Amino acid sequence: MDIKARLIRQALDEGFVACRICRPDAVPHVPERLGAFLDAGYHGQMGWMEERVNWRGDPSVLWPEARSVIMLAESYAPEHDPLAVLERPDLGAVSVYAHGRDYHDIVKKRLKRLARWLIEQEPCSVKVFVDTAPVPEKALAQAAGLGWQGKHTNLLSRDWGNWAFLGSVFTTLELEPDAPEVDHCGSCTACQDICPTAAFPAPYQLDARRCISYLTIEHKGPVAEDLRAALGNRIYGCDDCLAVCPWNKFAVAASDMRYHGTAGGTLAELAVLDDAAFRLRFSGSPIKRIGRDRFVRNVLYAIGNSGDAALIEPARALCEDTDPTVADAARWAVARLAAI
Repeated sequence: MDIKARLIRQALDEGFVACRICRPDAVPHVPERLGAFLDAGYHGQMGWMEERVNWRGDPSVLWPEARSVIMLAESYAPEHDPLAVLERPDLGAVSVYAHGRDYHDIVKKRLKRLARWLIEQEPCSVKVFVDTAPVPEKALAQAAGLGWQGKHTNLLSRDWGNWAFLGSVFTTLELEPDAPEVDHCGSCTACQDICPTAAFPAPYQLDARRCISYLTIEHKGPVAEDLRAALGNRIYGCDDCLAVCPWNKFAVAASDMRYHGTAGGTLAELAVLDDAAFRLRFSGSPIKRIGRDRFVRNVLYAIGNSGDAALIEPARALCEDTDPTVADAARWAVARLAAI
């Protein structure tokens, strides 16, 4: 068995659902697409996307010595219907990927183990990346044949749907590249049609400034009032466009149970979290990184959308919060519920 075949077997043994190879220079279209995205302002407050744009646009510049990119997918497919919680306005809806432990830690450790194994097999150098580096992971994943970027701009596969984290191992080792995947979305527009905020200006384009995942996680300060009602009870992320993808009928169960959990809760209990309680409750969770103030802001928008007059008191208690954005969200929620 050659090194590539053994590498794929080792990756699957580690818990990845797929492993494919491409060259670092296999995505020449990325600079133009990235430039158009940034020029349109679709990145909103994510200023980091404008930094090191040469790296983000051309992986071969990130590490010129690299000869191969090993792209890997790890399933976090849910055990439940992620849209069901939207019918429970008393609960906070949390994106599936954040229900359990922070995937950055889990995937990176898995990548490092695989990279160490590769070094033991063949003399080479390696670098591992998962999400936090300026790597165009989705484009590389399509170039490697893992899947394709769908009309919702996320990666999906005919073999495992779209519930997967991506990671990469750059290496100086020459490995035979795989054929790129082609688009299989066809005429389907399910992901476009379900978006509550019309965040897709066109198929395969996302205006993050209207995306609920961006608004609840990345956006600092008050959310525009004309978008608040569309948030519903989503307090961290949004899975609507992912959940309706027909290719999820082939979703592969998550191999690591640490991705499953109950990160949400009732809006009433979440609204009263102070900084210490927030940090304790979400220790080890990706939710922790947005901080108490942004999280409670989101909870208050959900309270305002709940239609439950009983939640007016938790909101009223925050109308003079030390964080002005929280106080603004609380006053908005009180006004909404008082009008019932």
